[in-house]
Amino acid sequence: MSQLKERFAGQVPGLRDEVKQIVAAGGTKVIDEVTVEQAYGGMRGVTAVVCDTSLVTPETGLIIRGTPILELTDKRPEEIFWLLLTGELPTPEQTKSFEQELAAADRVPDYVWAVLDSFPADAHPMTMLSSVVLSMQKESKFAARYNDMAKTDYWDAAYDDAIQILGALPQIAAAIYRKRFNKGARLQSPEGLDWAAKYAVLLGLPQTDECYDMMRLYLTLHSDHENGNASAFTSHVVGSTLADPFYAVTGGWNSLAGPLHGRANQECLGFVLELKQKYGDQPSADHLREACWELLNSGQVIPGYGHGVLRSTDPRYVAFLNFGKAHFPEDPTFRIAAMLFDIAPAVLTEQGKAKNPWPNVDAISGTILYHYGLTEYDYNTVVFGVSRAMGMLSQLIISRALGAPIMRPKSCTTQWIKQQVGMQAAEG
Repeated sequence: MSQLKERFAGQVPGLRDEVKQIVAAGGTKVIDEVTVEQAYGGMRGVTAVVCDTSLVTPETGLIIRGTPILELTDKRPEEIFWLLLTGELPTPEQTKSFEQELAAADRVPDYVWAVLDSFPADAHPMTMLSSVVLSMQKESKFAARYNDMAKTDYWDAAYDDAIQILGALPQIAAAIYRKRFNKGARLQSPEGLDWAAKYAVLLGLPQTDECYDMMRLYLTLHSDHENGNASAFTSHVVGSTLADPFYAVTGGWNSLAGPLHGRANQECLGFVLELKQKYGDQPSADHLREACWELLNSGQVIPGYGHGVLRSTDPRYVAFLNFGKAHFPEDPTFRIAAMLFDIAPAVLTEQGKAKNPWPNVDAISGTILYHYGLTEYDYNTVVFGVSRAMGMLSQLIISRALGAPIMRPKSCTTQWIKQQVGMQAAEG
């Protein structure tokens, strides 16, 4: 048994007992209420799902297992996954062990490559990612063991699937990039590199420590964002049916592909590149202010500004901003994105409609990838998806360990809502 699996196995009995004690002590206590606005507004802000891997607060942003994300920017994704699953940062020896565990799971069956090869050249990269990884479901240990294992062992099989998916992801995701954008044949999986650095090499990015650090940072910052975001919640719902992690994670990615979620980074980078094309490499503050007002006056939003939960600058944005300033402050695309930080919030504040005028991570993340050669921003959501798989899979393992039930919230009719707010009586 691997060190991470052994560590989590030792935690499972205590986790189960804790849930039983909480439910026994306060199972009938009301922890939230739902307004009509929330019922029609996508359940925004309704506290109804337990997630211990991370928390997002309006003021602080992403907190992973009690640690604000800005305190974890020097960690590798392997360390983050260990932290997500166990609540502990691994020792250097444990980190190396987990790196080796992922490296040993990087085999991709030939039939999976055949699925990728069958896609038309212009298929969207997210369509390829979801479909190709789902085709690998035949390898699922959870599905193979389901009829013969006890419920208490569900987490064990889910863990094995998670390692298979994470181990194969750098190869699959990089092969999608190379196929879709005519970068040549698939590259050979390198030995001796960590998960993020391997992904960078397989993509064909510069083989430098700086580029590896960029990919480590990107995958760390996007790894989790509690359970209520669309992709993690979709994955949770699918997994709650006891569909195996291959179904659950690809379901989450399908949600991530939407322009209101993961695909937002494409729109943000596109906006910055449009500004660059219109005003040149060094636009003035007045140019950018004019462009922001043009968007707002036409009924559009400023891409990358505002967030459904945050009411302050996204700390992940801050981490990328600091990285860019440290390594390539004069890069024109990065500079424009950084300049918008000084302009867009003031414009939105003056307009007076935005609840949060501050940037989210999408406002700058694309410019970081762009600098290192990932200029085809239709692909950016795939990189996001590779990272977010860590959060979805760690949550799935924990859910199976706790015996979480199938998700089945109660719905109501519009007629019932009208009765609750007194509209029925008024109409009568």
